[in-house]
Amino acid sequence: MSGGAYPFLGFGAGLRAPHYEDVIARRPALDWFEIISENFLDAHEGYWQMLADLRADYPFVMHGVSLSIGGPDPLDEAYLAKLKDLAAFLSPAWVSDHLCFTGLGGHNTHDLLPLPYTEKALSHIAARVHKAQESLGRPLVLENPSSYFEYAASDIPEWEFLRALAQRTGCGLLLDVNNVYVSAFNHGYDARAYIDAMPAGQIAQMHLAGHLNKGTHIIDTHDAHVIDAVWDLYAYAVQQKGLVSSMVEWDEQIPPLAVLLEEVGKARRHAQAAQTAKEAGHAIPQCA
Repeated sequence: MSGGAYPFLGFGAGLRAPHYEDVIARRPALDWFEIISENFLDAHEGYWQMLADLRADYPFVMHGVSLSIGGPDPLDEAYLAKLKDLAAFLSPAWVSDHLCFTGLGGHNTHDLLPLPYTEKALSHIAARVHKAQESLGRPLVLENPSSYFEYAASDIPEWEFLRALAQRTGCGLLLDVNNVYVSAFNHGYDARAYIDAMPAGQIAQMHLAGHLNKGTHIIDTHDAHVIDAVWDLYAYAVQQKGLVSSMVEWDEQIPPLAVLLEEVGKARRHAQAAQTAKEAGHAIPQCA
């Protein structure tokens, strides 16, 4: 078990279409898989059968991109019903989405848009989290976003906003370490202070991914290897918050399965090294 309410699944990866055949045939040495929920909500029954087949060998978690938990429109009850049906079929360890909004006026931007961090927004989102959890019949897990701009109205740091939301609603947190690094670079705050503020008992999962550094800003692309500074931040997170189910996202320029497996292996090694360092009383050095 992890240090909190969520089971420790080990080290996993996102299940993506280019790897379906390899995964079915080889049953690679991964501890678990994450699926993008929307890829399966309305999929042909053959894809649900594939999940059922793999579910016999691997735990799953569901990760969504369309809940729009921070949006102004009413929550989509039809979408929540489909999520609930898929979760009932797949029995995931948890169901997650993002702290963001994805559109308004019924129009989906197909992007994960950042929110203003204010008390008014916190109350609005907390009420929606309660409603979503009631509809799903289970706690919701929310991921910290990567962002490229901030609102002038924001008067609560993002990390404090997330912590308060988790405390008010009982929702879990998906700590995306790469997103912390990206947003800290883009907005000039301390990534380790962000990690420090997260309530360990409510962290269900950690994400790792690659990004594109444009010099003046970083874009969260999920199309490359995890960089050393993000590995160091991940090791720091494990040392400070405990061992949490961790996985690698790779969504663009997807490499052969063997490359993804090696990246997951790096996560395992960094986590083990962080635990060893903690037991020895050694701090994780910060990459320049």
